[in-house]
Formats: sequence, structure tokens, C-alpha cells
Amino acid sequence: MLEVTSSIAEVRRKVAMARIKGLTIGLVPTMGALHQGHAALIDAARARCGYVVVSIFVNPLQFGPQEDLKRYPRRPAEDEALCREHGVDLIFAPSDEEMYPDRQLTIVEVLELTRGLCGASRPGHFRGVTTVVSKLFNIVQPDVAFFGQKDAQQAAVIRRMVADLNFPLEIAVVPTVREADGLALSSRNVYLSPEERKAAVVLYRALTKAKEMVEKGERSAAAVRRRLLETIAAEPLAELDYAEVVDYDTLEPVDFIDGKILLALAVKIGRTRLIDNFVVEVRDELRK
Repeated sequence: MLEVTSSIAEVRRKVAMARIKGLTIGLVPTMGALHQGHAALIDAARARCGYVVVSIFVNPLQFGPQEDLKRYPRRPAEDEALCREHGVDLIFAPSDEEMYPDRQLTIVEVLELTRGLCGASRPGHFRGVTTVVSKLFNIVQPDVAFFGQKDAQQAAVIRRMVADLNFPLEIAVVPTVREADGLALSSRNVYLSPEERKAAVVLYRALTKAKEMVEKGERSAAAVRRRLLETIAAEPLAELDYAEVVDYDTLEPVDFIDGKILLALAVKIGRTRLIDNFVVEVRDELRK
């Protein structure tokens, strides 16, 4: 039966009771406005873990001064219904005061992996992410935490944080869930007008064309990136933030496509900033 709490102490008590029963603990960290992409994370957690916690917290530390903290969608009743439908055991929905009772003087920051991609255009964002996620890990103490592939840089940064700080848990990355036309599900999609919603498919179209180039043998990252840029430029409502071809783990730009790489995009459609990516893996024997 689903339970909901805003109390850190209560989360710890509930998780301790689950551990006494011998259950493994799964955590799905979210900012709410849940959709079927979040449902896929919950389903993955449910399949692997005996006790599933979903955190719902719009974290102020990861929003810049010009970003959409106040207008970020909040739908607690709908979120609770989705969690109940997908078998969540506990929702942890703290207030800002519960998570940050005093001015936060301790910050967790992963260097290097946060310099490029979204880190370049959203300074301080990933410090907010890693700080709140480390707090959630300490509060819930999960065995496995589940993140979406759509937020590829976030997943890479958190994997590195867990490794560097010896958190005793596994990070599971779940494939991106998409609409029928390919648009990646995102809580920010609700901001799009009907015309912008049609235009937003350009991210998926660009990534698909770039991936096809690689699959047909193209190994020049510059050529693949040009295809991304050209496709985005052809959409009048799209304003490019970045289009990059990077190493999957280090997130460093590559010249020659070999091994596991990330094709990554961030694009503004109207006022809404959307991100998406494809993972492409090239076998060594294809190297020229």
C-alpha cells in the first residue's frame, strides 16, 4: 500500500522496517510532474527491488536565477495516482525547509564531467543536482537508484559521484521513453504550444539522421555533428544550445567515432529548453 511522507525521519523509519523484512531498497529521484518516462523508472525499480521509494522534490539548488523554478509543473495528486498505479511503496515529498533547514554550506560537486554540454549553459546546475542526490542517498540509503537515459550527463555525473565517494549502491540507467513521433517524454513538454510541439520532433529527427550516418560507416565526429547542426537549423522554431558527439563515460568531445559515444542535443523551442541524446556503440573492428 502506498504511503506518503514529507519527513526525513519517517523515511528512515520506513526503510529500516523494509530492511528488517529483508527487502532491497530502490530509489527513483524525481522533481514530480510524473509521466510515463518516470513510470518506466518505477517499473524498473519494482522489477528489481522489494521496496520502492519515489522522491518528489523540486530542488531549488539546481535552478539558475533566470530558469523556471516557479513555473515548474507541480501535480501532487496526479503524481500520487501514477505512483499508486505502478506499485510504489513510499513517496518522499519534502518541503524546502525539510531538505534545507539551514543555509546549505556543504556542496557536492563533480568536476570535469560538468564542464560541457548542459554544464556550460547552466552554471551551477550540476552542483545542485549532486548535492540533493547525495542527500537523498543518505536519507533513503537505497541499494539501487534509477535514472533516465534522457538525462545522460546527469546519469554520468552521478555514476562518477557514487564511485568517487564510495556510496554503497548501484546506479541503473533506464532507456528514454518517447512519444509515437519520437519526442522524448519530459515534464517540460507541457510548456510547448501545439505548433512548438510539432517543431520539437526536430531533436529526434536530427539524432536519427546522425545515428544513421554512424551505422552506415561514418567515423568523423565533425561530419556527424554537422548533420545535427544542419537538421536543427532547418527548423525555424528551433534555437540551438549545443549539438555534440562525446565519449559516453567522460563526456569529452571525440574526433574519431569508436567505442561507446553519445550524440547529444539541447535546443530551445520557443521558451522551452529540451534535451535529448542517442547512445551509439561502434565495434573496434570497424575502425579504419
